Amino acid sequence: QEQLVESGGGLVQAGDSLRLSCAASGRTFGSYAMGWFRQAPGKEREFVASISWAGATRYGSSVKGRFTISRDNAKNTLYLEMNSLRPEDTAVYYCAARGTNRRLGRDSDLTPSSPSDYHFWGQGTPVTVSS
Repeated sequence: QEQLVESGGGLVQAGDSLRLSCAASGRTFGSYAMGWFRQAPGKEREFVASISWAGATRYGSSVKGRFTISRDNAKNTLYLEMNSLRPEDTAVYYCAARGTNRRLGRDSDLTPSSPSDYHFWGQGTPVTVSS
């Protein structure tokens, strides 16, 4: 069982930047594909970004060019750098992990974008962007 803990959320103004972190507890973080999702009140969970165990990335259309996902496998930590924040970015942000076949040399480009593709979830960190 992988435990994920997000941090770094808060209240910012439009145009500001914020960096979210997601700390993983297990020893197999380096073999997971990782993702960030967000959910605004009354809306479905939305894909933000994902990164494969090898570093391949994918972004949702609403954040492409403004957000950057990265990972530090030595620190068991996933990051989301968010720039040029907009009020519509307001949501609870969740990190998620999915097991892969890295030990077989596979899934190096696996960057899932559907919530149902992930096995473990954090509790979320809220981000509020004021106009």
